[in-house]
Amino acid sequence: MLKGKKIVLGITGSIAAYKACLLIRCLIKRGAEVQVVITPAGKEFITPVTLSALTQKPVVSEFFSQKDGSWHSHVDLGLWADAMLIAPCTASTLGKMAHGIADNMLITTYLSMKAPVFVAPAMDLDMYAHASTQDNIKLLQSRGVTIIEPGTGFLASTLEGKGRMQEPEQIANELENWFAQRDGDLKNQRVMITAGPTFEKIDPVRFIGNHSSGKMGLALAQACIRRGARVELILGPTSLDITPSPLLHVTNVESAQEMYDAATRLFPDSTAAIMCAAVADFTPADVAEEKIKREGNQMILHLNPTRDIAAAVGKMKRNEQKLCGFALETHNALEHAKEKLSRKNLDMIVLNSLQDKGAGFRVDTNKVTLITASSTTPLPLMSKQEVAENIIAKLFA
Repeated sequence: MLKGKKIVLGITGSIAAYKACLLIRCLIKRGAEVQVVITPAGKEFITPVTLSALTQKPVVSEFFSQKDGSWHSHVDLGLWADAMLIAPCTASTLGKMAHGIADNMLITTYLSMKAPVFVAPAMDLDMYAHASTQDNIKLLQSRGVTIIEPGTGFLASTLEGKGRMQEPEQIANELENWFAQRDGDLKNQRVMITAGPTFEKIDPVRFIGNHSSGKMGLALAQACIRRGARVELILGPTSLDITPSPLLHVTNVESAQEMYDAATRLFPDSTAAIMCAAVADFTPADVAEEKIKREGNQMILHLNPTRDIAAAVGKMKRNEQKLCGFALETHNALEHAKEKLSRKNLDMIVLNSLQDKGAGFRVDTNKVTLITASSTTPLPLMSKQEVAENIIAKLFA
């Protein structure tokens, strides 16, 4: 998260300046303190009064206050900030930054900045693609400025984009990712996470599956990334949008066998693993090459058990590795979960509930119990993000 981070937000004269309000809200919601520095052209698109109301700080625009002649110190801002973010950033401002043309408060603040600088360009496509703009971008990158590429959400060294400023949520994600890599307490951890369902083919159009959406596994991945861990996400079929991150690598799989192969391949290089996927217990013994026609009143499927991924990984586990599993039980839940904890060589198991409203599949909340060899910790109903934070805190305590 951005809790406690001091961010100087530079706003320039772009039509995308209205998005600065959404960006400020997003940064503050994540715990940041925001100080706006705006160019004279920027004030033509959005008023300082609006920005000040959102940040609870006077907006800095001129070198001297019009009221009393007091001086705004760009040097002090450069020392105060944990990061400087210029969003939106016009082609003109990019050029001034690249060549040190200090004709407004924003550029002098940039030139005095001791903290890392991030830039989210916003301009017409032709202006963005012009060789002069691209040369300025490359020059800034060579000096350590991070360019948040328009429209894709990736931090890029070679830019090919549409020129439209990246969305505020994604910009905030980029800052979070950067701080996580630098400051996160799990930055030396490599965590493998399985998530989502598996689909076991019956024929080319039908399959055996379950209702898992992958939301819990994705929340766990995000929680790990926020604390600086590198995540190997093995993801079954899902419609969820995955926010790109330099700390995240996704392996997409469909069947239980594909998930088994990926997990057993990636686990040896992991420091921890969380087996969150809802893996099918059975798979058709034979898969038809063509769609099975409806004939008669019955269809009989012969099923074989799938391979137990958590148990296989548990056998591979070294003493220094951590392993967390999930259990979904409908009766004698604690007893069965504790038996799995021991049998599969897990350090912790998360017991899911289907008995409580708001818990389980395809919802944004969950109610779980965290079980280790020495403790049983029931948690109240909470968001899956909060559940993920509790799981990560317990596993890495």
